[in-house]
Amino acid sequence: MTQDTVKVWDILVRLFHWSLVVAFTVAYLTEDDFEDVHVIAGYVVLGLIAFRLVWGFVGSRYARFNSFVVKPTTALSYIKDIKNHSAKRYIGHNPAGAMMVLALMFSLLMTTVFGLMLYGAEEFSGPLAGVMMDISHSTVHDIEEIHEFFANLTLFLIVLHVLGVISASFQHKENLVASMFNGKKKAGTNTKGDNKS
Repeated sequence: MTQDTVKVWDILVRLFHWSLVVAFTVAYLTEDDFEDVHVIAGYVVLGLIAFRLVWGFVGSRYARFNSFVVKPTTALSYIKDIKNHSAKRYIGHNPAGAMMVLALMFSLLMTTVFGLMLYGAEEFSGPLAGVMMDISHSTVHDIEEIHEFFANLTLFLIVLHVLGVISASFQHKENLVASMFNGKKKAGTNTKGDNKS
């Protein structure tokens, strides 16, 4: 690391991020044809989310929720600044990115929880099998619809996330994808150390 760069994303954050990309992709693509693979990938997603929730309280500086969680109004203000090409650069998550992290985690958590409910109801398997095996067919159908809704919402949020990363990379002239591989960002100017507001 040179004097012009700063370590931002620790190895566990980076492993979490790319493992989640792989696990969600596998789960999404195997939904109809490879149920065993789909279920395993879903468990991996749930385990990763559980890890990230814990790491958000005890992890490294920029991994902690208290370093980047902001009020929704702060995120909206930041998005307006992006449109005006006046958005400040953040070393950690910018306010819009912070809201996206929370939205993705919530959507993924709901996807997996309703997936576990569906698995229990249809296959009589998993940790929720005991409470789900006697529910009606219409309720099973509703659970399946909610599971699919959150899976598709997650995919939509991922697209927005990627567009946001591309936009911020161009606006601040840095490669944010590379940062999620090597953990480093340029020190730079016009930079905020954290997002608390």
